[in-house]
Amino acid sequence: MSPEPAPDSVFDGWAIVELMGHRRLAGHLTEVQIAGAGFLRLDVYDASGAAITQFYPPAAIYCITPTTEELARKLGDKARPQPVTRYELEPIRAGEFEPAWEDS
Repeated sequence: MSPEPAPDSVFDGWAIVELMGHRRLAGHLTEVQIAGAGFLRLDVYDASGAAITQFYPPAAIYCITPTTEELARKLGDKARPQPVTRYELEPIRAGEFEPAWEDS
């Protein structure tokens, strides 16, 4: 059995993170403060060693399973989130859009 961490210790290690919404990611997990609030920073690595960093509030986490770096990197490569890309819609042409409200 592994020793239990002290109640006030800060997590900094490799983990499998299960999020509400049924997503499972793996990578290096640390605790950080952003604008005075606590967040979990997850660095997910692919096979080349490149990382994508995501921040989650603790309430979004369903489960954290500490694991080895080797396993986290293997899982991270398979379930790596894609970086945000620019989302563009076709421009609205004159006369194609009619607002749902009427000016009085």
